[in-house]
Amino acid sequence: MKLIRKILFPLVPFYYLVTWLRNTCYDWGIKKSESYRFPVLCVGNLSVGGTGKTPMIEYLIKLLKDDFKVATLSRGYKRKTKGFQLADENSTAESVGDEPFQFYHKFGNDVMVAVESDRKNGIKILRNLESKPEIILLDDAFQHRKVKAGFNILLTTYNNPYYSDFVLPTGNLREPKSGAKRAHVIVVTKCPIDLGDVEKNDILTKIKPKPYQHVFFSSIVYSNEVFSNDASIKLETLSNFTLVTGIANANPLVDYLKSKNLKFEHFNFKDHHEFSQQDILHLEKQQLIITTEKDFMRLKPYESIKDKLFYLPITVVIDRETTFNELIKQAVKHS
Repeated sequence: MKLIRKILFPLVPFYYLVTWLRNTCYDWGIKKSESYRFPVLCVGNLSVGGTGKTPMIEYLIKLLKDDFKVATLSRGYKRKTKGFQLADENSTAESVGDEPFQFYHKFGNDVMVAVESDRKNGIKILRNLESKPEIILLDDAFQHRKVKAGFNILLTTYNNPYYSDFVLPTGNLREPKSGAKRAHVIVVTKCPIDLGDVEKNDILTKIKPKPYQHVFFSSIVYSNEVFSNDASIKLETLSNFTLVTGIANANPLVDYLKSKNLKFEHFNFKDHHEFSQQDILHLEKQQLIITTEKDFMRLKPYESIKDKLFYLPITVVIDRETTFNELIKQAVKHS
C-alpha cells in the first residue's frame, strides 16, 4: 500500500488543484452554501480515517441535550438504505450506519438521530418535522460545502496531524491544509493523557491558528469495565479473551489492554467491516469477545455470540474543558 501511494505521487498536484478550486468557488460565492438562523455545528476533519468524530459528537450531545432538542445528522456510511432516515426502535446498524445507530442506542429519545447523504436536504426535513430540533450536529461534514455550519470543529490526531500530511492519494488529506481556516475550533485528538505544555506549544506553533481560532487537546479514556446489554466485567479479571476491532486504528486500544498486562488474541478487521457468516462462525468458537462500542452495535444481533460479547466504552477528556464548553454554548446562543 505504501509503495502504491508513492507511485501515485504525480497525481497529488491534480488532486490538490481540484479540491482547492472547489473550495475557492465556495469561498468566493461562485458556488452557493446554505446558511441557517439556528445552531448548526459541524464536527469533521481534513483527513480520511478515524480522528475521533464519534466520541466528539457524543460529548456535544451530553453537553447540550438537557437544555435543547438536539439532532445529529450523518451520512450513514455503508448503510443498506437510501435517502433520509430517522432512527427509531426498529433501526439497525444496517439501516442507519454504525455510528448513528450507536448514538441512538446510547441516548435514545434524548436526541434525534438522522442520516442523509445530502446534508442540506437532511436539515430541511428535520426542520420541517412537527417536533423539530433546535440544534443540529453535523457528523463528518467539514467537506460538505453546500451547507455552511455556524460553527466548525476540526479534529486532527496527535500521531498524524494534518499539518504533517499530504493530500490524497499519497497522503491522507481530503483537501489541502488551507481548508483548516474554516474551523472555529481545532482539537488535537488522541493525545497522551500526560501531554505537557512544552509539546502543546510546539504543536500550536505548527498549527499556526488564526486569530479567531481556538486550539484544544483531547485524550481518550478507556473504562475499567466491559459491558454487554445486561452485564459488566472488571477489566482486571479478564484473561485469554478475543479482541475484535473494525475501526480505522486499533493501536491505542491494543496498547491500553497490553498496559493492563491482559492476554488476548486480536482479530483486526478494516474500518466499517461487514461481518460475514464465516466471520461469525469463527467468533462462535471464542470463549469471550471484547470489542469496541461501534463494533458491538453490528455484532450484537447475532444470537450465537450474544452471551459472550462485551464492549469497552471510551470517553473524551478535553483540556480547558470549561473554556471549550463555554465556546460551544456561546456559538449556540449567537446562532
